[in-house]
Amino acid sequence: MSKKKVIVIGAGFSGLAAAALLAKEGCEVVILEKNDQPGGRARIWQQDGFTFDMGPSWYWMPDVFENYFALFNKKPSDFYKLERLDPGYRVYYAKNDYLDVAADMQKLKNLFERVEPGSSKALSEFLNQAEYKYRVGMGEYVFKPSHSITEYMDFSLLKKSLGIQLLTSMSKHVRKYFKNPKLIKLLEFPVLFLGATPQNTPAMYSMMNYADLVLGTWYPQGGMHQIVKAMVSIAESHGVSIKLNTEVTAIDVKQGKANLVRTTQGDFTADIVISGADYEHTDQVLIPKQNRNYTSKYWDTRTMSPSSLLYYIGLNKRVEGIEHHNLFFDEDFELHAHEIYTEPKWPTKPLFYVSCASKTDSSVAPEGGENLFFLMPLAPGLNDDDTLRQKYFDLMVNRFEAVTGQSIKDNIVLKRSYAMNDFKADYHSFKGNAYGLANTLAQTAFLKPAMRAKKISNMLYTGQLTVPGPGVPPAIISGQVVAAEALKLLKEEQAV
Repeated sequence: MSKKKVIVIGAGFSGLAAAALLAKEGCEVVILEKNDQPGGRARIWQQDGFTFDMGPSWYWMPDVFENYFALFNKKPSDFYKLERLDPGYRVYYAKNDYLDVAADMQKLKNLFERVEPGSSKALSEFLNQAEYKYRVGMGEYVFKPSHSITEYMDFSLLKKSLGIQLLTSMSKHVRKYFKNPKLIKLLEFPVLFLGATPQNTPAMYSMMNYADLVLGTWYPQGGMHQIVKAMVSIAESHGVSIKLNTEVTAIDVKQGKANLVRTTQGDFTADIVISGADYEHTDQVLIPKQNRNYTSKYWDTRTMSPSSLLYYIGLNKRVEGIEHHNLFFDEDFELHAHEIYTEPKWPTKPLFYVSCASKTDSSVAPEGGENLFFLMPLAPGLNDDDTLRQKYFDLMVNRFEAVTGQSIKDNIVLKRSYAMNDFKADYHSFKGNAYGLANTLAQTAFLKPAMRAKKISNMLYTGQLTVPGPGVPPAIISGQVVAAEALKLLKEEQAV
């Protein structure tokens, strides 16, 4: 019997994961990638001796990477060297007022105790619950394809759903244990990666605090793109063909099947089509109207994660007194959240994040230089122009200098911005979002956009707009889940 042909649209984490697993099972797999390098949002930009990770910069949940590589009898260490950061990150609240999140648990408890007497015991209880949620969530929830509610109609799972506080908000849960606003901000910050406010994020996501504070923040030497290189290596070693600069322009459907994928470099036939590209773009642009999963109204009413204003900055000097990861929480968290989710607009007094990978990795900047990455969360769908970008760049740099006491303006030798218009142009990102679909309760599990195409029998979706959600580890898991679903479809077809 001839090999089954699988087309995967997009060489992001989910697409690479799915492609490699299907090739391992004997399928003939081709990845069609719009851009000139694999990795999706985890591309790199290199210039003048600097190397910038363009997207994800946090390496959390190391077990997910280990488990994925183990499927191919490999380990992360076969491809890159991991280093646990200590401190994992620094949170600035004002000038000369910051907390360093230690890798050592006893040091972390001592820090909490200094800030809020009695809170070290509360931290232990909080993290014990968070660990339970992580084990249940990562063991029993995230690998479900979430086709329908029936997958969750199991008494033991329903009981566990109460245990992981699916119906309580993260905001209430954190405040049950802690009163100090600094500690509350520190514990609520990871949900920003999930694309919703703590008030609208289920408390089950305190499992992110377990990932953060217990499993730790890591860094792959050479940058996050090393993960992409490793996954490409595995995929290609199993026969996957990755075609770059090949944008999908349409998917032809005949008799309820995707029979032809049209691209800028020619047409491709397939037995199975998996889209790891932006879900909304695939659904609303690439597929004929009568075969779509959803209406444009459906997409307009989804709560999207934030977009971001990013700046990649090269300096010709070293910067003292900052860490690899730095969060600037020196302004009102609630106001910024309000201006992202409730009254969308460019923020009045934004919070922002600065990565300085060259603190850990000398290869990403010339000798004596520094590699900085500024990120400011934004409401998706706003107007985006160079004037606004420069205004907020100046604001962030001024605050950075005031809070850290370090001057950098006159030492910038390389600068590039990236925001909503770029997310749309490079990834067809819906409303220019950066992280995908917000993980609100109304958009959790089987309430997310479906992994299976409802009107195309041989088509599936993977990535940050479907299950299990946004982030690098969930994207890798999404690729694993969709690969299993694709194999089911092939078996079903073979049985007919």
